[in-house]
Formats: sequence, C-alpha cells, structure tokens
Amino acid sequence: MKQRIVVKVGTSVLTEGTRRLNSARMVDLARQCAALHEAGHELILCTSGAMAAGREHLGYPDLPATVATKQMLAAVGQSRLMMMWERFFEIYGLTVGQILLTHGDVASRGRFLNAQDTLQALLAHRIIPIINENDAVATEEIKIGDNDNLSALVAVLADADLLILLTDQPGLFTADPREDPEAELIAEVSVIDDAIRALATGSRSGLGIGGMVTKLEAAVIARRAGIKVVIARGLEANVLPRIAAGEELGTRFVAPLTRARGTSPENRKRWILAGAVNTGHILVDEGAADALQHQGRSLLPAGVAAVKGTFDRGDTVSIHRHDVANASAGEEIARGIARYPSEDLERIKGSHSERIAEILGYTYGSAVVHRNDLILMRDA
Repeated sequence: MKQRIVVKVGTSVLTEGTRRLNSARMVDLARQCAALHEAGHELILCTSGAMAAGREHLGYPDLPATVATKQMLAAVGQSRLMMMWERFFEIYGLTVGQILLTHGDVASRGRFLNAQDTLQALLAHRIIPIINENDAVATEEIKIGDNDNLSALVAVLADADLLILLTDQPGLFTADPREDPEAELIAEVSVIDDAIRALATGSRSGLGIGGMVTKLEAAVIARRAGIKVVIARGLEANVLPRIAAGEELGTRFVAPLTRARGTSPENRKRWILAGAVNTGHILVDEGAADALQHQGRSLLPAGVAAVKGTFDRGDTVSIHRHDVANASAGEEIARGIARYPSEDLERIKGSHSERIAEILGYTYGSAVVHRNDLILMRDA
C-alpha cells in the first residue's frame, strides 16, 4: 500500500553523538528515502541540525545561550544543511524543496492553507519537501518549540498516513535503559495515558532519551488526526523501508482512527488540531458534554457552565467537562472555533439560544461553537 510518510530526523541521528553532521549517515538516510520514493510512497523530511551545522562552520565558538545566538547559528547553518541534503538526494536522482515554518504558519488559517498547497504541489511533482522550523526568525513566543512537534503538525498539515520519529534510542522503554538493565522496549502503545507519560518524564536528559517527552507530545497530536506513529532508532539498518513495509521496529503508536486519506478529520478540523489553542477555555455541563461526544451536536450557550480566561471570536479554544465537585476544568473533550468572545459568552452562558440577541444586542447564531468548527479529542 502506498503511503504518505513524514520522517523526522533528530540532531543526535545526524551527528551520531558527535559535534559534526555525519555525511555518511545523511547519505544513507537519503538512500532509504529514495527507496521508499521508488516504491511509490510520498516522502516529507523534517530535519534538525541547522544549529549544529552553524556551530561547525563557525569553528565551535564559545557563545552565550541566548535566543539571538541560536538564531544566528541557525541562519549560518540552515543553508549549509539544506545544501548537504540537496547534494545527497541528487545522488539518487531526486529533487528536494525547502519549507521553513513557524507556529504562525499553522496557527493562521490562511497561512495553513498556503503551506498545505505548497506541500501538495511539491508532492504532486514528486519533489521531496524538506522542512525545518524557521529558527532564524522565530522567537520564544512564536516558536513551535522542537522538531518533534513540528513534524507532527506537518503530518496533520499534509494529511499523512505515517509519522516516523528517528532518534538515537530504539524506542520507548519501561525504564531508562541506561540506568535499569531490566528495562524493556515497549513494542506498541494503544493509549497515551499518565503511566506512559511518566515513563518519558522519568527519563534523564541526554542523547535522545531526554527527548521522549516531546516525542509523546508529537504522537498525541498525530494520532488524534488518525496518523500512525513510530519511534525508532535512526542508526538501525534500512529502518525506513522496514517500517514502511510493516516490520515491527521501535515503538508503534496505533492511531485511534481508521481512515482513508482526506476523509477524517476533514481539512478544516485538521487545522484546528494543528493550530494554536487559546489559553482560555470553556467548561460545559454533562448534558452538553454528552451532546458533543455522542450526538454530533454544536455547543449551545445553555450547556456552558463557566468561561475561563479570555479569548476572541475566531480563536480556537479548549472545551472541558465541568468538574462540579472541584469547581474546575475536567477532561478536555473537544476543541473548536469560538463564535463569541469570552466577555460576551460570560453574559450568555446558561441561556437559551433564543435570548442571545436580547442579552447582547446582536447574534452570530445559536451556537457558541458550531459542530463544523469542532473536533472531539479522542483518547490519545
């Protein structure tokens, strides 16, 4: 079966634990991508390594760990990293195209669609998109944060079938294998619960292991869009073709949805999953929670129990079950685009929709969040 595959390669794989990008390793990864491409799969490569390339070119200077320094290293290294990938893919007769992204490119509906169109055009012409976060211009406020989460957002953006996260570890273990000789590799994860998260959180920082937290975050994002995820050791021989062929390597995260590409979730809802979520959120009563989760209904003001934080009309907000006992937010059950700002929603909460115009003096319709602008947050 032909698949659309997003491959994320971490710096630890590209350097093999050294300070330098390993050309031989990069050539081998290009070879594996070429094999998948020849087999009819569509490939998107999310690559780390820009700052490492910059440090190497500048002779490993002793620099302060500031945002400006990181941006400088990325500015120096990004073109060199891309030049290396371009040269290595040309060995196998493949053309590559570079896309640099920031969170704004997925948070904005218009920019999301533009990035999506660019990806689709590259793939349609059998060009390998190579993607990295635009570290040279991103600041801490707008950064996606790491290339694991970036790759998951790209997978959602591209409507991918499979996300492969290559690291320097074989996968997720029951304990840190560097400290516990009895640690076992977890072959498959069907639900990312607190116990699974604790395994990643408890791992110490270092080459690869410390990045398991962000890899789980990426898996949550991708799986909610029905995308399968595999975390595997990037130094494993022919790791990409073997995973694509269904071989049981690394840790597999089974997608909670079974789908055909382009059918679930629909494009607009994939943007809701990928985009930025406002810190404000809506608490709903049990009746509204049931209507959202099991009846395919819109969220009406009558079902809103409380409004937390501030948000504007058009913002993507989290919708939580109201924990009455603790007067707080319970589980997140959905995300959607708010039709009313928080200030006005505070005034109409608990009211019947027919009273919206009477209370506010205007109306944007009967729904607080329409079902067409809402996606359920299924168990990760």
